[in-house]
Amino acid sequence: MSGRGQTGSAAGEVTVEEYGYGLGPPTGILVLRYPPADTIADFPEGRDDYVHQVLWSPDGVLAVRRGRTARFLGPDQALWVRRGVVFEARALDRQTVLRVCLRQASPELLAVGAGAVTVDPGAAAALLSIARPGVRQEDGLAARQVVLDGLSTRGVDEVDHQALGAGHAREVARGLLADPADATGLEEWAHRLHVSVKTLQRDFHREYGVSFSTWRGRTRLHASVAMLGRLSVTETAHRVGYASVSAYVTAFTRELGETPGQHALRQRLGVVADAG
Repeated sequence: MSGRGQTGSAAGEVTVEEYGYGLGPPTGILVLRYPPADTIADFPEGRDDYVHQVLWSPDGVLAVRRGRTARFLGPDQALWVRRGVVFEARALDRQTVLRVCLRQASPELLAVGAGAVTVDPGAAAALLSIARPGVRQEDGLAARQVVLDGLSTRGVDEVDHQALGAGHAREVARGLLADPADATGLEEWAHRLHVSVKTLQRDFHREYGVSFSTWRGRTRLHASVAMLGRLSVTETAHRVGYASVSAYVTAFTRELGETPGQHALRQRLGVVADAG
């Protein structure tokens, strides 16, 4: 029996392909392939009917939020989410997103509620190989084990949930995570949310421990880290909202202790070393 491709969308906005292998017993795997789109409407705020989940994009960056914590994941990372954990994830560009649904996982993965895990080349290839029509069930189940073996929790970047504020800052954060280059200022955000500027600024300090401008700057820089492996420094700077490359390089170096070019080179060398 081969994997079964289906279409459907809770929001009715995109066509989602579904490929299931051995779905009766708990050792099965379901892969949902979202087509390239600006946003992924079918990522719900809290959904546990598919039990444990892995979200991964082979050709773009995912923005992940859980409470006050945000992460940006490039193609070498995936989001692991244990059953029942509330989270948000969005694509930053028109890109493919795979959502893997499992009922069983390793003890190492189950020890993490939600976090960024490393995806090795074997797991990446296995995922792409079964997210298409015509795959035999036995091949899909064999690939499932390769995927699980290739998700590393070593140095896992766990996404904690620590909501502290009234929710206004998190609304702004949601918008900036979807588009780090958004130039909307604090005053305009306050107007949209029908609160005063002082109220919104206080909520940012309560929720994130920093001002709006500091949080936006850090968010842009950390989004750029996930983009540098795919885009040039100039392209990355503009994609995250910097008008000049020099301003981006200065801010990146001050925040992360190395230039974007140095970071991109280190990433490439790390990939080559891992492949070797």
